[in-house]
This record gives sequence, structure tokens and C-alpha cells, in this order.
Amino acid sequence: MLMHPLRLTVIFCTAAAAALAAPAATVPARPAARAQARRAAPRMDDREIESAIRARLARSKIAADKFQVRVQGGIATLEGNTDVIQHKGTATRLAKAGGAREVVNRIQVSAAAKQRAAANLAKGRRRAQIKRSELRSERR
Repeated sequence: MLMHPLRLTVIFCTAAAAALAAPAATVPARPAARAQARRAAPRMDDREIESAIRARLARSKIAADKFQVRVQGGIATLEGNTDVIQHKGTATRLAKAGGAREVVNRIQVSAAAKQRAAANLAKGRRRAQIKRSELRSERR
């Protein structure tokens, strides 16, 4: 059954008008709109963020380092000392996951840890990091 061209035009225009009048999608399409929606979300206060970060640090493997945490205005400040370089980055990630907007990481890495990292870099890639298709230069 064929429709009259005028009837088709009216149906098309009605559908287009209904699509334009429909409410906007719940997920913003542009990055700026997403950032604005994130800012509009309810924020935790500083005490809640600080306790969340402390709880995450206590549950993690880096709890033995006993880092100090302070939160002011949603910005977490981490202080302390560590003998493992990776613990510094892990602490930052845990603070972000705990609700901090920004993290100021003042954790000091020991000289021994820096020397171990330099020695590992000088040695080259470890066996687990070598692709199976690559030949190994030395046998262990």
C-alpha cells in the first residue's frame, strides 16, 4: 500500500517534531557537560573523605607504611616515608578512590629504594616482561 506523498511528509514532520521535543538524554554528550554533571553531584565533606582514605589505606598492603592523611577542601595531602617506590603511587590512587578531588603526595621514598629501582633498570627487563617471541640474551 502506497501512501500519498503529502501524508508521508506530515508523518515525517510529526516524528521529527516529537524527537526534538523529547527530553534530553540522561548522559551528557559533551565532555564539558559531563564535568559539570560531576561537579553537581553531592560531595562528601572533608572528614568523610579522610576517614574513607584512612580505611582504604588500612585495608591495603601498604598499611605498614602508616602514611599521614589530611583533607582540606576536598584536597588530600599524604605524608610519610616508604621503602618501596610503588607505594607512593598506590597511596595516590587509594586517596583518589576514597573521594579526594586532588592529591598532594609528599611521601618520601628512601634512598635504598631509589638505588634498587636504578639497579633494576640497569639490569634490563625481567623474564616476566620479555615477550615469548624475543630471544633472551642470557640464561639464568
